[in-house]
Amino acid sequence: MTTEIISTDAGDARLTWHRARKARLVLAVSHGAGGGIEARDLQALAAALPGHGITVALVEQPWRVAGKRMAPAPKTLDTGWRGVWPALAGQGLPVVAGGRSAGARVACRTAAELGAAGVLALAFPLHPPGKPEKSRAEELLGAGVPTLVVQGGNDPWGRPAEFPDGDFELVEVAYADHGLAVPKRAPLDQAEALAVVTDAVVKWTGALGQGARGEHPGGTPG
Repeated sequence: MTTEIISTDAGDARLTWHRARKARLVLAVSHGAGGGIEARDLQALAAALPGHGITVALVEQPWRVAGKRMAPAPKTLDTGWRGVWPALAGQGLPVVAGGRSAGARVACRTAAELGAAGVLALAFPLHPPGKPEKSRAEELLGAGVPTLVVQGGNDPWGRPAEFPDGDFELVEVAYADHGLAVPKRAPLDQAEALAVVTDAVVKWTGALGQGARGEHPGGTPG
């Protein structure tokens, strides 16, 4: 594991690299508006994916590096993400843009312009809790590249059945909330829930090399 400070127009960002010995692609994933790269799903990906030929770069947005408590406006988040992209693309490998929650929205908004090989959207915040009319589906549907959504079955920011039809694949983590945490009473434990996440990403990234694209028909997780 190595860290690197990247200067962007939104301030200094930080990359934490978890490198594969023989990498075939880079997965860059950023955090949400309420936490950092210590999120359980991001850490699980960083631990598991290098063994499958995927270098993982955990991206800390400038506001987190600066120690601020509140995320800035989406435009500023996009600026920070664009600023780290040259360091990611400079590895000479395809780069999948990813993130959780607000970070997933950033990845969707910028993927096509940056030339991302795909988007990994963890806990995509389809709408604010209790406000399904304020949908952010256009961001997801407009990504323009192969997209995988990994969503908790009990995520108040958007349950799997609420997602529209679209050119993306959706994997459900049963019983999980927005943080992809499962309750103690659930029939699967936290380690098993995180294995659903990592296994799905390994499978999906393998298909990327074959030009595969998933579908999410009829609101049923695919």
